[in-house]
Amino acid sequence: MASGKQESAEERDTRFMRKAFAVAKKALDEGSHPFGAILVGPDDAVLMEQGNAFLPHHDMTGHAERVLMTRASQAYDPEFLKGCTMYTSAEPCAMCAGAAYWAGLGRLVYGLSEARLKTITGNHPENPTLDLSCRIVFASGQREVKVTGPILEDEGAALHEGVWD
Repeated sequence: MASGKQESAEERDTRFMRKAFAVAKKALDEGSHPFGAILVGPDDAVLMEQGNAFLPHHDMTGHAERVLMTRASQAYDPEFLKGCTMYTSAEPCAMCAGAAYWAGLGRLVYGLSEARLKTITGNHPENPTLDLSCRIVFASGQREVKVTGPILEDEGAALHEGVWD
């Protein structure tokens, strides 16, 4: 940092979460659902970003986190991904958490919780949200994925205002 002051882990997580929110906002502005994810390497470089990929083909599996983890697993080996963090605008669903686990991700930070997202989306046909914490999915695995979240949850929820009505 320019001031010479060391950035705290919380400040770093906040900075990167807001980048994930910006990716989600861009997806919304482009007519898709407001979800975004970024992959940050061990040196704090943003390696990839991904908005929701529901459109143009109405891909129900085109969640930002799943697509990002597919791309990451094709570009990097699991040993490298173990040192990476994925920041997501909303908590990954079971499918996306599974993709992160299988890719080898070491850490996840999310904004809006899956439980709160469900209260926002209801039973919308384009997002029949599962109220299943990614922590439960990861705890079922054979290796640890560190999870932080929800953080900045109100900011994450604001991205969905009026979208699912």
